[in-house]
Amino acid sequence: MDAIPTADRPEECLRIRVAAPRIDLDPNGPTVSVVVPAMNEERNLPWLACRMPAGVAEIILVDGNSADGTVETARALWPDVRVVHQNRKGKGNALACGFAAATSDIIVMIDADGSMDPGEIPYFVSALVRGADYAKGSRFASGGGSSDITRFRSAGNHVLNGLTAFIHRTSFTDLCYGYNAFWRRILPVLDLEPGNGTETLWGDGFEVETLLNIRVHHAGLKTVEVPSFEGPRLHGASNLRAISDGWRVLSIIARESRALGESRSGRTRTKLPLFEGIKLISAHEARPLPAPVEDLDRWVSPALTGQHSLSTASNAP
Repeated sequence: MDAIPTADRPEECLRIRVAAPRIDLDPNGPTVSVVVPAMNEERNLPWLACRMPAGVAEIILVDGNSADGTVETARALWPDVRVVHQNRKGKGNALACGFAAATSDIIVMIDADGSMDPGEIPYFVSALVRGADYAKGSRFASGGGSSDITRFRSAGNHVLNGLTAFIHRTSFTDLCYGYNAFWRRILPVLDLEPGNGTETLWGDGFEVETLLNIRVHHAGLKTVEVPSFEGPRLHGASNLRAISDGWRVLSIIARESRALGESRSGRTRTKLPLFEGIKLISAHEARPLPAPVEDLDRWVSPALTGQHSLSTASNAP
């Protein structure tokens, strides 16, 4: 009988988690920034560094006022790491600070607790290079999975996902998963402002993934779901609180519905003239992206073709 993956047996988590071939990023492809929000993740960062694919241009660690050696460990593992200190509390604010600091063509957001495999990053990048604007990880798409999510959390995710589909006309398979990647040029659509205040804002917490998904959908961006495997946290305790954070997700679903079509922060939400349709784009069908991105074909690595299944999420109303 196979051993159950636990934090005490990270090699078992790894064995189950990595089903697709290990590949690195194309050195001639778009540059990639990896944003890692972290608070007291000193013990988990070495595993993350070990699994990080070659070719990442920039790693941005967003520190949430860690009490351990998270920052020092990050600097030892990645000498060129950029350390950003978030100015409020919560995962959403940490991501907003990291996104604002990123300089690469593509931004990848990943947790620091070892539950998400950095080895999957090239597949997210491949989805973007092949025509997507936003690549969202899914534990429930064919090829994905989780050895961490509880039945209660899974049921809650499905209920919230169904509610979002009803209210916002989405067709995601996974609403509350935080492994995503996107072109940096769509940041105005995401509209996450780091700000300078101390008051907690909507989107500062774990509801940020739902907020991003809804805004990307209503902006008409081309979304591709990338099957992803979620393992258990390797060390430490999670900051996720199923009831209170679930309530914030429910609230953000309602708030974004009311805000749709209205002015946000004194300006109309940006809508970019991007791709339409929901069909899967294969490597040989890849089309040029809007300027200044050019020569898309040279970014499609032959090693990526046909090795990892992707599914699409409709952005049609």
